[in-house]
Amino acid sequence: MGMSADHGYRVIGLISGTSIDGIDVAAADLHAEGGTVVLTPLGELDVPYPEPLREGLLAALPPNPCGAGELTRLDTGVGQAFADAAQRGVAELADGRADLVASLGQTVFHWVEGGRVRGTLQLGQPAWIAERTGLPVCADLRARDVAAGGHGAPLASTLDHLWLRGLAEDTGRPVAALNLGGIANITVVAEGEPVTAYDTGPANALLDLAAHRVTGERSDVDGRLARSGSVRADLLGRLLADPYFAAAPPKSTGKEHFTAGYLDAALAGLDPVEPGDLLATLTELTAVTVAGACRRHGVTTVIASGGGVRNPALMAALARALPSAVWKTSDDVGLPGDGKEAYLTALLGWLTWCGVPGTVPSATGARGPRLLGALVPGAGPLILPAPLGGAVTRLRVAEKAG
Repeated sequence: MGMSADHGYRVIGLISGTSIDGIDVAAADLHAEGGTVVLTPLGELDVPYPEPLREGLLAALPPNPCGAGELTRLDTGVGQAFADAAQRGVAELADGRADLVASLGQTVFHWVEGGRVRGTLQLGQPAWIAERTGLPVCADLRARDVAAGGHGAPLASTLDHLWLRGLAEDTGRPVAALNLGGIANITVVAEGEPVTAYDTGPANALLDLAAHRVTGERSDVDGRLARSGSVRADLLGRLLADPYFAAAPPKSTGKEHFTAGYLDAALAGLDPVEPGDLLATLTELTAVTVAGACRRHGVTTVIASGGGVRNPALMAALARALPSAVWKTSDDVGLPGDGKEAYLTALLGWLTWCGVPGTVPSATGARGPRLLGALVPGAGPLILPAPLGGAVTRLRVAEKAG
């Protein structure tokens, strides 16, 4: 017997993105109604990392060296920070009651060689979360897809294809979900077609790096610097020559590719580039590469989320680069954009808990759909629900009662 449709689970989702700002927390009630998963957002939180931990994580990223001792300290520090964040999520968002915590952890390395992902490392030891909350934890959600020949990314495709399927059918045209984190990724959903999803290239990774170099701030607040400058065609041409942009999907990349060294190589030998022009050009790089991907798939509606949505210079550049599309944010269609990746994490945990594969093979490039993650018991034994028979084919975001 499958899980009865009305029996829901309350899940806390946790993730820290490639920008390493802190931990996104979301609480959601999830239940199945036939082939539809109904997700009710209960709220989201942003928990900053303690500054020494954030500095330690940034210092451990390639091309910097990082030893086993430092990795152990960071894995523990992130695990403890995630445990604090989970505890806050239960208390502040979920009325003190949850069934499961799902953690995507902190990605520190995505090992890509010869166009294939050979491994991926997320820090944040889940035992700390289980110990602190007493709840079972579903963690290490990317590794299984990688083991099955996939990229382990973008896992957002799992939420997007379920969520946007109805919209693509209503309009009869391809719809894209765009996430603007450190890296930009799109999921394209078209009626009767396999889902396509991949990283288009950098979103905020190079922008934040350049802004920090120029101003000492973490980012170009409100895109002010970018709006003060103009695009340098010579620099843009060099950046666009990167073979990643021309590679065919499925593909994935990370901050270990779009680094300070990458930017310096593009700047080498050019006339000096003014700060405003540098930020304007990097903004244009994101806009042009995202728009090119959308155009390739005939996308007419784009639903954007992630930190980049709060950068008006970037949003304006995107609209200019793809004027034929309707641009919306995920908030416009009912899913809080700030918490979207944490809601995705909650969904992935729920799917595993209910025995449902959490990947879309056409999006990640894996050999087939796989059950994701490792389950860590909470205070008691692991008691899983009866596996939900059949496929989940769509997702409805419901409004919170009251």
